[in-house]
Amino acid sequence: MQSRDAYAMMLLALGRENPRLACLATDMDYEDHFAAELPRQYVDLGIAEQNMIGVAAGMTVAAGPVFANGMSPFAIARAYEQIKIDVAGANLPVKIVGTHAGLASGHYGPTHHSLEDIGATRMLPNMTVVVPGDAWEAVQATVAVANDPGPAYLRLGRLATPTLYDERTDFVLGKARVLREPGRVVFLATGPYPNLVAAEAARALASRGVSAGHLNMHTVKPLDREAVLEAGARAEVLVTIEDHRAVGGLGGAVCEVVAEAGGPPVRRIGVPDVHYDLVGGEQYLLDRAGINTANAINQALDVLA
Repeated sequence: MQSRDAYAMMLLALGRENPRLACLATDMDYEDHFAAELPRQYVDLGIAEQNMIGVAAGMTVAAGPVFANGMSPFAIARAYEQIKIDVAGANLPVKIVGTHAGLASGHYGPTHHSLEDIGATRMLPNMTVVVPGDAWEAVQATVAVANDPGPAYLRLGRLATPTLYDERTDFVLGKARVLREPGRVVFLATGPYPNLVAAEAARALASRGVSAGHLNMHTVKPLDREAVLEAGARAEVLVTIEDHRAVGGLGGAVCEVVAEAGGPPVRRIGVPDVHYDLVGGEQYLLDRAGINTANAINQALDVLA
């Protein structure tokens, strides 16, 4: 199931329970069923992301939480000043939901790449940044950010991805999920495809006799410092994986923790720090950027060697 569809279903359920919850849209279609059932809690502002954020902030006088929905490259980059001043600076319960994140819309070219959004939002005060790993986690994250009193950015993809979990465990904002216990190598990933890469890389290393752990860092801010430090205390190398630039996102956040407290080397896998002007499908672009299992394994083994 697509994480954005799972999110939209959960948002409607929350809207039924809470008549003060509001849903704002920018000419997107996946909230249509919300508009049809709860029209008094819904506003479509058209393709006007900056305006949407200002309206969302103003609506918190009478509503809350307010979910502001748009395509990630525009909901964040185009409206960044409004997010900084009107939402984060004012510490208002606006939940910005960006779909088509990372390279999910790579077939449209670099105008639709969203590779700076994690770094941009995690730098803002009061902002919680959540990147669910699959559709079920998107449901859990929607409930969590709705109940949290502050602003948040919920980052979602475009296509359906496999589930990460065999069991439905509890979701806690700021608390990493251990998918495989730390070993000589620990992969720390955020988002659907990076977590799938981490899971496959960890299994491959284990089959070679190299113990490898896997942490799903679904919350990039606040980052689970305790989990990072515990992994670093047991591992010889930490490898971060994200469908975001290799600077500023999860890799940068992990490096900040390790640099302050001490720990093993950190290898960051993400989109290189260049203008990534390629056009193509999501999987193709991820692979070209080195966000794949082979690179994850090679980065780990390079340090161990």
